Amino acid sequence: MIDLASLLGPIDIYLLDQLLRGRIRPGMTLFDAGCGHGRNLAFFLSQAYEVYAVDPDPRAIAAVRSLAERLAPKLPAANFRVEPVEANSFPDHTADLVISSAVLHFARDESHFRAMFRGTWRLVRPDGILFCRLASSIGMEDRFTPLGGRRFALLDGSERFLVDEAYLLELTDEHGGLLIDPLKQRSCRTSDA
Repeated sequence: MIDLASLLGPIDIYLLDQLLRGRIRPGMTLFDAGCGHGRNLAFFLSQAYEVYAVDPDPRAIAAVRSLAERLAPKLPAANFRVEPVEANSFPDHTADLVISSAVLHFARDESHFRAMFRGTWRLVRPDGILFCRLASSIGMEDRFTPLGGRRFALLDGSERFLVDEAYLLELTDEHGGLLIDPLKQRSCRTSDA
């Protein structure tokens, strides 16, 4: 029996969906913009993808370098840098696939969000893919407490920069992108109990 957890790691389910649908293919170059401890990288490292990543947390990059040493020892440590997404030092068009999973909603304000988005978008090669997953108010507009701008207090007490469908479509259009999938959302329902 195949141990999928060992093979895939704790990969984002929507990223796995892109892999299963053939949009992410061997030989592609990947960039994780805000990689954290590398939860989305284990499979790609183990399958010899060329991988790059940034995160502002030195502990996160140390964890990713350790993961890469174990799964892809030929990749240079310089592929993984302690840098914020919005000010990373990688050249434009570094990767065929750029992953931004649970990163952009940590923006402090509109200006910071746009800087983070630009810093991520510029890494995508022409005809490449930006896989972007972030918190939104889509379908739950009345469930969060506005704090000003696009910042909201969420039900768990945390604060996030939230986007809506119109804003996402505007960003996509501004940057000359095309949606390859419809916008996805998670909905929640309250109990009447």
